[in-house]
Order: sequence, then C-alpha cells, then structure tokens
Amino acid sequence: MPEVTPHLQPQTASTLVERPVEIDLDDPELFENRELSWLDFNDRVFAEACDPRNPLLERVKFLAITASNLDEFYSKRVGWLRRQMRNDPHVRTIDGLTIQEQLQLVRDRCEATNQQMNETWERDLRPALAEAGVEIVSYDSLDAEKRDELRDYFVRSIFPVLTPLVVDPAHPFPFISGGSLSLALGVREPGQTWHFARVKIPANRPRFIDAGERRFVPIEELIGAHLEMLFAGAEVSPWQVVRVLRSAVVGGPGEEAEDLRDLIESELRMRRLAEPVVLEAASDIPDNRLELLVEELELDEEDVTRSDHFVGLADLMEIASLPMGSLSFPPFTPEIPSAFLHIEDDRTFFATLRSRDVMVHHPYESFDASVARFVEEASRDPSVLAIKQTLYRTSPDSPLLRSLIDAAGRGKQVAVVVELSARFDEANNLEWARRLEDAGVQIAYGSPSMKVHSKISLVVREEPSGVKLYGHIGTGNYNSRTARVYTDLGLFTADETICADLLAVFNDLTGFSREPDTSTLLVAPFNLRSELERRVRREIEHARAGRPARVIFKMNALEDPSFTQLLYEASQAGVQVDLAVRGICRLRPGLPGLSDRVRVVSVIGRFLEHSRIYRFENDGEPESFIGSADIMKRNLDERIEVLTPIRDPALQEQLRDTLELLLNDRRQAWHLNDRTWTRDETSTEDGVHATLLAAAPFS
Repeated sequence: MPEVTPHLQPQTASTLVERPVEIDLDDPELFENRELSWLDFNDRVFAEACDPRNPLLERVKFLAITASNLDEFYSKRVGWLRRQMRNDPHVRTIDGLTIQEQLQLVRDRCEATNQQMNETWERDLRPALAEAGVEIVSYDSLDAEKRDELRDYFVRSIFPVLTPLVVDPAHPFPFISGGSLSLALGVREPGQTWHFARVKIPANRPRFIDAGERRFVPIEELIGAHLEMLFAGAEVSPWQVVRVLRSAVVGGPGEEAEDLRDLIESELRMRRLAEPVVLEAASDIPDNRLELLVEELELDEEDVTRSDHFVGLADLMEIASLPMGSLSFPPFTPEIPSAFLHIEDDRTFFATLRSRDVMVHHPYESFDASVARFVEEASRDPSVLAIKQTLYRTSPDSPLLRSLIDAAGRGKQVAVVVELSARFDEANNLEWARRLEDAGVQIAYGSPSMKVHSKISLVVREEPSGVKLYGHIGTGNYNSRTARVYTDLGLFTADETICADLLAVFNDLTGFSREPDTSTLLVAPFNLRSELERRVRREIEHARAGRPARVIFKMNALEDPSFTQLLYEASQAGVQVDLAVRGICRLRPGLPGLSDRVRVVSVIGRFLEHSRIYRFENDGEPESFIGSADIMKRNLDERIEVLTPIRDPALQEQLRDTLELLLNDRRQAWHLNDRTWTRDETSTEDGVHATLLAAAPFS
C-alpha cells in the first residue's frame, strides 16, 4: 500500500493553539496547494490498485486509471504551470508557493508516483496475473508455431499501417504526436553512420496482442521483432519505447472568432501541435538517443521520466477489461426507479411527475430507464411541443441524442446547448453538434469565455389545463456510459417555480440577457456563490446564538480560497462542517481553534463519487441542493452552473442518509487530518456502496 503523506510539514499548528483568535485567515499556511492536493487524490486512487481486498483485475483497472489520471494532469496542470513559468515564475499562489516551486514539487511527486506504479505492476500485479492464468509475455518466448501465427497477423493487420521515419539530411526530425507510443531506434547502411529512426505504434490496434491461452504480447514487441521488414537491408539497433505528452493548454484569453465552432476546431489543431510537457522513455534508452529527443522536443532533463518496466500503463485497461468474473467485481445491474417501474406510456410518465418530484441515484438506479427515457418519451409524445437540453459530455452511442434527433424529425422544437470546449471531448461534441444541426435541431454553443457546465433538461407539453413544463436537473453528464460507473443524482420535477427558472436559464443560454431572473435555482456565475455563502453565514449566526448549526457538503473539489476561509470562520463560530471531498481540498481540518469542527472524508471505490450535494441544517428547517457545481472558483465565477433545491421532506431525508453513510463509511473512506490522509486498511466491511444499494430508493 503506498504511503499517502503530507507534502509540506505544518508549521503553524502550535501558534494556532496559543492564539487562535489572532489567526490570520490570509496566512498561506492555511491553504493546501491545488496541484499537490490533486496528486494526493491520485495517490488514493493508486491505493486501490495496491489493496488486496479488491479483485485482481479491478486492481489492474485502478492502476490504469491512476496512470490515465497522471497523463491528464501532465497535459492540463503541468502544461499550465509551464506556461505560467514564462509569464512570472516567482508569482505566489494563495498557498504561498511560487510557480517555480510548484513545478519542481509536482515533477518530483509525479516521478515518484511513476516509479511506484511501475514497481507495483512488475512486483505485484503482473506475477499475480500470471498465477491466475493471464500472462504478458515476450514474442521471443513463444514457440515457433505461435510466432508464425503472430507474424502472419503482423503482416496482415499491422505492417501496412506503419510508417518508418529516419532522421538524416533529407528527412527532418519527425513530429511526435501527444500520447502516442513510438519505437526509438538507430538504423544504418552496413558500415555507414547510424541515424535516429522512429516508428509510431498505431493507436487503432490493440496494445496487447492475443497469443492464445490468455497470453498477450505487447504490440511494441511484435513490431520490434519485425523491424527488418520496415528497414530492409539496413542494420537495426535495439529499440526502446518512448512517449510524449503535450500541453492541453493552448490559445489564450481574449481570443475571438466569428464562429465558436471555428475557434474550437482551431484549438484542437493547435493542441495537436502544442508544446511537449514530458517525455517518457524506457530506462535502457541510450544517452545519445535521449539527448536528441530532449533537444528536438525542447525539454529539460527534469521533463524526462524513465520507466524500468512498462511505458504507457494506462493501456493496461485492456487487460483489466478481460471477461474473467472471478477476478472482477460481481456484475452490477442498476434498478429501474420504482416511480417509473410500471409506467407503460408517455401519458402516465408525465402524470407521475405531475404528482410528485422524483429523484434518482445513478448507477444504483438506471440512467436509461429514467433520464434517457424522459427525453425518449418526450420525443414520441404528440402533446410535447419543445425539448431544451444542455450537453457537456455524452457517449458516442447516446440514446438520448437519438431521441432528440427523432423529436426534431417529428416536428417538435428542439434546442440543444452544446458545450464545445469540454476538455478532451471537443471532437466528439463537434461531431454531435453537426449531426443534431443536420437533423433540424437548433444548436447553441454558449460562450468562448464561459463553459456551460450545467446539467439541465426541459420539456414543454400541451395539456388540457394549458402548457406545462417538466424539468430535470442533474449532477452528472447526460452520458449513458459513465452513468453506469459514476455516482450521480438527478431531480425530475414539474414544480412551476423550478421549471420557470429553467426556462429563464435556457433563454439566457440561447439568447442574450444580462442575467437569468431566477427565484429558486442557484445559477453561476450570477447568484450561486452569494446564495451559498449567505447560507453558511446563516449557520454561523445560528451557532453564535447557541442553536444547532451544521453544513454538509459533498463535492469533487474544495478549491476556492474565499469559500475555504468562510468554512474556517464557520468552524471557529461553532458550526459543525462535514465535507465529503473526492479530490482537491485546500482546507486543513483539525487545527485547534480554527478547524477543529471540520471533518473531511474522501470515498474512493468501485464507483466514482461525482454527485454534488449541499445541505444546511438551518435550525431544524434544513435546506438541501444538488447540481453541477463544485466549490471551485471556475464553477462559482466562470461557468454556467445550476443547483436546485430539494423540497420534498422525504427526499431531503434520503439525501441526509446518503451523506451520513459517506461520512461514516468504514471501508472505502479516507480521512484528512491536517495534511495527512489515512484509511482503516484492516476493515473487511462491505462499505458504503453496498450500504447504499440496501438503502431505500430515492424514487
């Protein structure tokens, strides 16, 4: 099990004990660094790969997820730090560290994690897989008959795709695309000078080639064994695998385009050519070959990470996905929400929503039988006049989008706000936007300066009593694939005030207004921050008056500095602050006189904790909200986000029970004390996820 240790030693705790009333809430020591806190989170994911309580293939999956997370971190955050270094390397962030200091600390942490991941793969997981009958083997270890079979496969399916590139006076150093694997080697005519050569490994072929009997040969070994076919007549030196990651931070503030779609397409082209941020190479790569790569990529030695065993661990997801039930978690099938279980047609579907609010909890309750069905029923219902929808991320085979296209084909007014700049999903969203537009759907793209991150849907229906609105507000994306593995919440409602507010938000998104006029929904960047802060301050007043006071927040990240300070104030005033934070947490709980009434847990397990819940005790008249926003500056001030109140007392209680289960989990929860995350690794209890399954369904 990897150690999850504090990256900075607390320096002011003793001072806080002596003079708590004089604590300066602007003191940088009170804030965790954003980048290092995220790396703490990735360490907690990595711990699942090391946890023998998890089935073997699940451990491999968590290792692949950790590696994929780290790749994205390099592209996003290291790319950002490198860019800031050019502007002002000595500027300090809220935690007191300069950009230069952060970049060095981040490089050291990433290098340590890479080494731990490779050691865990080679020392623990690979041998355990072999013992279970799954082997990663070399091409040369196979018998002659099997080598001939794989050679035939290479000739048919891989060789035609490959393009060997040699660096010589007639051929410049080749462009190496971000994320791709390559073989780096030397070639020469007999007796002549050696030249650097690169063979790109095609990403559209499996990384692991099935050699039968659950044996798999890495594709680089198969290519490396047949280099004589690519460099006929030449001498070939031993090869090594290399990989470059490029920055995802391209463009700059203030960029404008007449068409936002053109701007995003331009950004995608720029990202392909973006500056490299790290070079990963096999540890046996010759120094002269590595020096050439570093020079041509314009990197520093600190930007190189060497691997003794395996380059590109994220590709182990192929192995983790093998259909071996005994080595994986038991199959999980979401339930159909009870409110929708016996509904036969659209009339009874919408009648159910008229009678009461329905809240669903994915993946425990089916996304397809609730959210996707909501849009499907609306598309077929002749009484439905219009459907309005936001899309941030969705799956390539989305049934929801097919329903929107069908609705447009039936003559309904369909308007979709597509967020083209959802990081790494831009190309997919561009394609869907074109398909929707071709089908007659009205498409809006939001704004280049403000992402539309809200998860909202609105159906307009003609009924005997007049036009009626039906809404859905969720915490997660309209993505049927991720809904099977992300925990998210969604509220279906016909509440007139909520639906009227949704209509105002959509009018703001597709039209032009200074601010949507909402009376119930909390909408960023307009009133969400101020309304959440007002409610925290109300709890502070309750505590000072001697009344019970408590806030419980569940979110992906607590990053916003001013809100962190406000939670410190709340704790000092006597408010119990309970936080379930999956990832970044700037706050240091447990500091006497400052945050001794703050509890922070992070639940990492089979399902990704993605829902956002905000509960305020309010002296026995609690208020609860769910929605798309985390407590991050970008969510509160720089994106379109929506939180909805949960008004039904029964649903409020079920939300409270869910929060308590998370806070008191004894199997998957990590607990933050000051700067150190710890977990009871001896517990064999089933944990929060099994408990939630046994809980009363929201619907």
